Amino acid sequence: MSEKKIVLITGASSGIGEATARELSKAGHIVVVGARRTDRLESLVKEIEASGGIARAHRLDVTSRSDFAQVVSATLDEFGRIDVIVNNAGVMPLSPLNALKVDEWDQMVDVNIKGVLNGIAAVLPHMETTGSGHVINIASVGAHRVSPTAAVYCATKYAVWAISDGLREETDRLRVTVISPGVVTSELADTISDDTAREAMKQFRRTAIEPDAIGRAVRYAIEQPSDVDVSEIIVRPTASPH
Repeated sequence: MSEKKIVLITGASSGIGEATARELSKAGHIVVVGARRTDRLESLVKEIEASGGIARAHRLDVTSRSDFAQVVSATLDEFGRIDVIVNNAGVMPLSPLNALKVDEWDQMVDVNIKGVLNGIAAVLPHMETTGSGHVINIASVGAHRVSPTAAVYCATKYAVWAISDGLREETDRLRVTVISPGVVTSELADTISDDTAREAMKQFRRTAIEPDAIGRAVRYAIEQPSDVDVSEIIVRPTASPH
């Protein structure tokens, strides 16, 4: 395998984050998993370590800069470096704009955009000092195509794409990758409170891929030679155009 990496993964208590942690650990990388649901993180760590891997769990709310600072500090204290951050945490409470669910709009902006910025801010000084590092941001096909009830969600994911592209333009030493999943089996749809959007999403999600497909895409980007930057990957079900 390629060089063992220290990888910080946000939103790792379920879905894509959890599957990515398993995939990278299986490949021999050390994973540091963060999320708010620490009971799930602890179970994940036990599973990984029972299989011979190395994993650490930390409570992490991505909207909290202090949470990020603590996780990064603890990781650097133990392992001496952070090679990769996977900014995966996200929410998707879809609704038509005229439903005026402004609190849910705020939540998406706080988690999907500010959470990614907080992750970048937490690791960037260390990565710039060491002269190497890899920022992987999980966006969505919604960064490329807007659909009804998803205007704000798609806007946040386009912002993730734009932030990633901007970071890439500003550095010639760090690698920056955007991975845009299509429909993936996850708990994201559980946050939809709007009846219309929830029913539409049930139909939309009839064709879905498993989250380990995204984990493999993350692993592919990480394990390229250091002079190769995989800038963007779109991963979606073969049977679905979305």
